[in-house]
Amino acid sequence: MARDEFDILRGAQPPRPDEAARERTLVAAMEAFDENSSAATQGSSGPVRHSTRATRLWSRIMDRKFLSTPAIASVLALPIAGYAAYYLLAEGPLSRGGSSVFVDGGGRTQAGKAGERERQETAEIPRDLTVSEPAVEQRAAEESSTLDAVVPQASAPMAQTRALRDVEGGAAKLSAAPPAPAGIVAPPDMLPQAEENRDRIEAFDTNPVKSVQENPVSTFSIDVDTTSYSFVRASLKNGILPQADTVRVEEMVNYFPYDWKGPESADVPFNSTVSVMPTPWNEHTKLMHVAIKGYDVQPAVRPASNLVFLIDTSGSMNQPDKLPLLKSAFRLLVERMTEKDTISIVTYAGSAGTVLEPTKGSEKSKILAALDRLDAGGSTAGEAGLREAYRLASENFVEGGVNRVLLATDGDFNVGQTSDEDLKRLIEDKRQSDVFLSVFGFGRGNYNDQMMQTIAQNGNGTAAYIDTLAEAEKTLVQEASSTLFPIAKDVKIQVEFNPAAVAEYRLIGYETRALAREDFNNDRVDAGDIGSGHSVTAIYEITPAGSPARMIDDLRYGEAATDNATGIAHGEEYAFVKIRYKLPGEDISKLIETPVTPANEIASLAQASTDQRFSVAVAAFGQKLRNTDQTAGFGYDRITEIATAARGADPFGYRAEFLQLVRLASALDTKR
Repeated sequence: MARDEFDILRGAQPPRPDEAARERTLVAAMEAFDENSSAATQGSSGPVRHSTRATRLWSRIMDRKFLSTPAIASVLALPIAGYAAYYLLAEGPLSRGGSSVFVDGGGRTQAGKAGERERQETAEIPRDLTVSEPAVEQRAAEESSTLDAVVPQASAPMAQTRALRDVEGGAAKLSAAPPAPAGIVAPPDMLPQAEENRDRIEAFDTNPVKSVQENPVSTFSIDVDTTSYSFVRASLKNGILPQADTVRVEEMVNYFPYDWKGPESADVPFNSTVSVMPTPWNEHTKLMHVAIKGYDVQPAVRPASNLVFLIDTSGSMNQPDKLPLLKSAFRLLVERMTEKDTISIVTYAGSAGTVLEPTKGSEKSKILAALDRLDAGGSTAGEAGLREAYRLASENFVEGGVNRVLLATDGDFNVGQTSDEDLKRLIEDKRQSDVFLSVFGFGRGNYNDQMMQTIAQNGNGTAAYIDTLAEAEKTLVQEASSTLFPIAKDVKIQVEFNPAAVAEYRLIGYETRALAREDFNNDRVDAGDIGSGHSVTAIYEITPAGSPARMIDDLRYGEAATDNATGIAHGEEYAFVKIRYKLPGEDISKLIETPVTPANEIASLAQASTDQRFSVAVAAFGQKLRNTDQTAGFGYDRITEIATAARGADPFGYRAEFLQLVRLASALDTKR
């Protein structure tokens, strides 16, 4: 009767391995495995990752460890060989990359060229490294561990094949292990692993240059969020240039307080100032600078507030820059509350719950004790928390006062309604109750900026990112009036450019706040809000008619628009600015109109006010971080020069910090 490879293995003195016989044996072993263990691989779409355990098992079979008696050999030989062969053929030393036999998608065996090369390399290995049996076991274990850790996956089959033991004359021999590939300095598990960044940031395209003949009207919603500036600052101070989509230029510009001229009385909630000045990064264009200042409510007449703190206490908040910072931030706000104010606290993790029922602002020790007891853990049922917070705010609604939910989170909603669209619909429904929403973001690595922008913009509220206690003090103390006390809602801007004076324009920033032209007069369309004393700045870069900076050719069959009613009466105007807004508690909007004429023009940038020049420097910096084409040739040194000259009064050091950020970006930006 013919003897196969396993009959030879049962003998005490096996011959030198016969490669042809070994291949036939492996084919037989695979067939046995297919018959007895097909369930283990049913439905698998690819090879199973090689196991060091399988390599050792195969080696022990080759050393007759499991075949010391005929009875055991006859019972266990084929199942064990099939088990070992499955792993070895799948992705081990006898896989596609290192054997003449592998299993294709249909379960058949095929010959591989890589296996032929492997046999040639194995045949050339010197066989004079005879060692004792214990040493073989130890050496094999060490090499198997080392190879698994150090050798890249692509070269693992070759390295593991060379580490297999040959059997000759009853003495074990070990093939020489290959050197580690060049460039490998440490096992992967010893190298520092980069922390996974799961921040969700909304991607958007920078506003393009538009032809006035084709698109003479620009419409957008005013928003006074400042999240982007804080996010950019945190990135730069960590030694990283910010991702372009985290840079929203209008949020960077509006981060800073400006001394724009405000309205004379609360009857008109804000005043607008429009100026035209030279563009520092292009001598052939001009900047149209629109500055809005809200009426500043005096502390003596500050309305009563009904505030609900909605605090994320899920497991993702268990980091120093999240829940602990959040507690410290809200303590600052609590200290400003008075007897006429009411504070409630709702938390959400796996489920939502009320931690503090409505409590007078004068009971500070009770409120602070409730804050101090908060701990992080569990999943994130943000939708349930929002519903509970709105319920409390509605039940304790203050007529003529401030009714607001203050959401503090890293934005990680993963229980209940979690999509941005679902949350948007929920917030849109709740805003009809005149309960506003402010969103405060904390932490990095799990920050859902996209969701927070969505719910803030659709909840008649604002969004801010708090990365330090100093930022918390700025947002919740210094700017508490503008953050918490709205003087106008659904504020929209529409600018119509005059093609006789302006050929092209582009709005700097506000990409995520764009509105359709028809939305301007539609009072059902939601827009941004302005708080007490708040300032808002918008900047257009315009190309005068006849300027060599024009980028868009005239239409061959186009026709410049004219004012049929007045002929050329408005021929010298650059543009016509319209602002539409609603007073709090009202549903019918009011309109403010301002023509922009040569009387609004400033001859040089140096003649502009310090606030105007500083805001232009910030706008240039934001565009630079977004790699905007228009500022590609405008250096950080020029931004620093303009901002330094326009630093002016800086009692809180915000502008000094900005100059520091420009220097950091300059050092980090290798493309400048």
